Amino acid sequence: MQNSKKDLVTIEAKVNAPIEKVWELWTGPEHIIKWNAANDDWHTTSAENDLRIGGRFNSRMEAKDGSFGFDFGGIYNEVDEHERIVYTLDDERKVWTTFTKIEGGTEVISTFEAESANPVEMQKAGWQSILNNFKLYTEK
Repeated sequence: MQNSKKDLVTIEAKVNAPIEKVWELWTGPEHIIKWNAANDDWHTTSAENDLRIGGRFNSRMEAKDGSFGFDFGGIYNEVDEHERIVYTLDDERKVWTTFTKIEGGTEVISTFEAESANPVEMQKAGWQSILNNFKLYTEK
């Protein structure tokens, strides 16, 4: 019998911006499409976000050369403005993200259940890269 326990992976960034701006840029579809990519070969072509408990979100992520793309979506379980977002992805994995005021800005910490198709370190690197892009976009 396969073990159903998923590895938990945590990524974090300290963003030099007020928590209100961090929240707005994290949740606004018009902003998500500008930062949601792990590297320059990828982009998010569309984003929808119904930011409420039971609300659905979806981002379409595609390789810029058109060779591959996928939808990243799910349902919100918790939404505490300027503090915490918890959601369940379409593949049933959970993600927890907290936003904390710190001196000089906001700390963003996300913990997610790893999937089994790719090595955990690869997943962590990809998610951290997206978070780093968010930090760069927000600090502009």
